[in-house]
Parts: sequence; structure tokens; C-alpha cells
Amino acid sequence: MSAERDQRPWLAGDDPARIRATVVHRYEDGHWQTVVDDVAAEEPLQIQVNGRDVAVIMRTPGQDRFLAAGFLFSEGIIGSAEDVSDFAFGLDRDGFPQPNLLDVRLSDSAAITDRVSPRSFPVSSSCGLCGATSVEIVMRRVQPIPLSNTIAPALLLGLEAKLRGAQAAFSRTGGVHAAGLFDRQGQLMLIHEDVGRHNAVDKLIGGMLLGRQIPLGEHILLVSGRASFELVQKATMAGISLFVAVGAPSSLAIELAQAAQMTLIGLLRPNRFVVYAWPERLESACRDEIGG
Repeated sequence: MSAERDQRPWLAGDDPARIRATVVHRYEDGHWQTVVDDVAAEEPLQIQVNGRDVAVIMRTPGQDRFLAAGFLFSEGIIGSAEDVSDFAFGLDRDGFPQPNLLDVRLSDSAAITDRVSPRSFPVSSSCGLCGATSVEIVMRRVQPIPLSNTIAPALLLGLEAKLRGAQAAFSRTGGVHAAGLFDRQGQLMLIHEDVGRHNAVDKLIGGMLLGRQIPLGEHILLVSGRASFELVQKATMAGISLFVAVGAPSSLAIELAQAAQMTLIGLLRPNRFVVYAWPERLESACRDEIGG
């Protein structure tokens, strides 16, 4: 492994907790074969805030602090890294750490207690907007993202290949989603994989939040699936100005992106993409063509 590769945390190696080995029976070309195969791990994570149950998230183990921080930030329970004083894993009956129970200790519990809505239901790996009572609440709290420097449309065309090349867990299992954060020069800065696409985004945002690098207005977020309303909502909370998806967005995701002044791009391919909201962040030639 090169020195350059060692300096990149998203390429530093695979987390064994994310992968499980299982015996499978493979049928190919008329023949059966029994082999050991890799599958993506999925386990429940019970999140507490100051000892109060908040949610049970079905996730791929690993980066649980990032996941919890990103989830609580997206839900509006915390607003910055300063709101978190510590993370503590729960203990089992024998006093040993319980890795699937994480208690987030807040620095000022009195100011945040009202935002915590205890839940008694699990959050599946496909669940996104699990805490808001209505879409209207989310739409009302959207803050427009300032317009920034434009980028060349051609720069976006190579992002999917870079993301796919860094998907270590996907290459072994084929069973996880990915969220990647790029700078304005198209360099991959960070990637997270998870069985839940919302979890992958929460881990990415949570890591940047705890690193005190929010908002992310000068970054590009690329997700391996579609652009749902919930994912766009998480991105707006983090101040991401340019959201790119391999799949297509939903109508409500487009409405939210428009309201937030977020550039929303979908159906990314090696030679094309579709702009659904705010093309103003792309170079003028693209805007001129769109305007006719």
C-alpha cells in the first residue's frame, strides 16, 4: 500500500465488523457449488440521549458514533458538535460493553430535552425521515444555501467511478449503499457504506459534524442510489450545496432542493446527467443551453 493511500481514511482498509461470512449454495451453468461467501452485516443499534431511548436503527456496524451524531443532527435534536459531551456504550448484565446500545451524552440537556421524542419502534435500514411529524415541518425550517463558485459539468462525470472504486464493502458483498463527499476539484474526501442509504449519509454527515466541518457548502455529495426527500433533507441540514445521485430524485426531493437553493443532479452516468434544481452552480455554458 502506498504512502498516499495510507493517508486517505476512506481507503485505509476494511472494517471486519461490516462483513459476515456465510455458507451459500451457488447454481451456475447447470451445476451446484457450496462455498463460503461474504455478506453485509446488519444489526440493530439502540440510540439513547442522556439515557432516554430515541430510536433503534438497523445498520451496518462501524462508525456508530458518526451514525448517531448524523441521525440526531438530521432530526434537529443537536445543532453542532458542541451539543455532544460524550458517547457511552451500554453495559450488559455482567457489566461488559454492549456494542449495540449507544448513549449520546449532551452537554446541555435542559436546552435540548424538548427536542427529544422517545420512540418505541425500530428504524429500518431503509428509513429516512423518522422523527418529523409532517413534511410541512421540514419544509418550514429549510434555510436557503448560499450560491457558491460554479464548477465544470464535465467534472461530475467521473465521480461515480471514483466512488465505486472506493466501495470496499460493496465489492465484497454487493449489498451496501454508499455516500461519498467530494471537494470542488472532484477529489474523494470521505466515503461511508451501509446497508441503509440513509445511514451512509448520516455517518458521513456525523463524521463531518464531530470534526466541526459543518456546513458543507463547498462540497459535493454523491449517493449510490436515488435521491429521496429524506436524503435531500439531511443534505440541506448539513448545508450541502450540490447533491448528485446515480438514481433519479422524487418530486418532493426536487421541491425541497428548489426551496433550499440546492443544486440537485440525478441519473449520473459516465457521459451524462440530469439537473433537476438550481443549475446556477454549473458553468454558464450549461445554464445557457438549459435556458435556450
